[in-house]
Amino acid sequence: MRRTRLAGALTAVLALALGATGCGDGGGGGNGSGSGTAPARGAAAPADRVEPLAAAPASRLPVTVPSADGHPVTITSTERIVPLSGSLNEIVFTLGLGGKVVARDITATFEQAEKLPVVTRAHDVSAESVLSLRPTVVLAESTTGPAEAVAQIRDAGIPLVVVKPAKALGDVGARIDAVAAALGVPDSGTALGKRTQERIDAVRKGIPARGEKPRVAFLYVRGTAAVYLLGGAESGASSLLEAAGAVDAGKESGLTKDFTPLTSEALAKAAPDAILVMSKGLDSVGGIDGLVRIPGVAETPAGADRRVVTVDDGILLNYGPRTDQVLKSLVGQLYQEGR
Repeated sequence: MRRTRLAGALTAVLALALGATGCGDGGGGGNGSGSGTAPARGAAAPADRVEPLAAAPASRLPVTVPSADGHPVTITSTERIVPLSGSLNEIVFTLGLGGKVVARDITATFEQAEKLPVVTRAHDVSAESVLSLRPTVVLAESTTGPAEAVAQIRDAGIPLVVVKPAKALGDVGARIDAVAAALGVPDSGTALGKRTQERIDAVRKGIPARGEKPRVAFLYVRGTAAVYLLGGAESGASSLLEAAGAVDAGKESGLTKDFTPLTSEALAKAAPDAILVMSKGLDSVGGIDGLVRIPGVAETPAGADRRVVTVDDGILLNYGPRTDQVLKSLVGQLYQEGR
């Protein structure tokens, strides 16, 4: 499969990492360790939950919607929904249709979905598992694969809608609208999009004014798989970092693709003031102590200062209804203690 984002291009790596560290991810709010200070051991982690709209919607069906892979799709029932990514699961639940979801992808780690059966092997869809649940509609992403599994589901006569993956804050509203339209609840999509944007805007208004923007490098690390990568312009993190008032150090250093192997030279050129890393990735290398032992990290301003920002794997790049929480976490960690 050819994929452009972390959830796709690094499918095998994510699978190995999740197998080594467990399938779940903690706290939905991005509880992190900015500036090298871990949360207090006795502190309660934020609940990893989504917040559905107050009014449960009633689907107006049938609807015919365009699928991102070029197929018009007609949906006549939303009684048994299967979203094939954690992000899509999150949107469906937040729209208020969680009671109709009958399965989840391995990356749907929030509390309301955790007891649902998993229909992915590693991060590849199991067509047999999906079909065994008798879905009335399946939601996929253009990065969902393998292609044979997607084709098998569609050939079985199941309405399957492909949604474009999100890469930036500007994609959030369109993504919510696409899911809401497919499920026959466009008004709920409009309401959720409005609420999400208002919350993102509120976080951005609270960003401290700074004369010089912090340079932040996004590292994808999985010590259990010996994978160490530096994010570039297409990693998915640039929009979040820029919205948080920071500079994506990898992108600014000239990395135009998603990820590049992490080297001392690449880090020296990026010269980050802080490092952004997923929580499971940080755990996999032995925390901040292990991270600064990766060649080149200790020689950066971020490594010398042990300035590390973490956000949970299951929410960082979702670009959905909880993106304001991700942004709030980034801002809080980057600017804590007036730094």
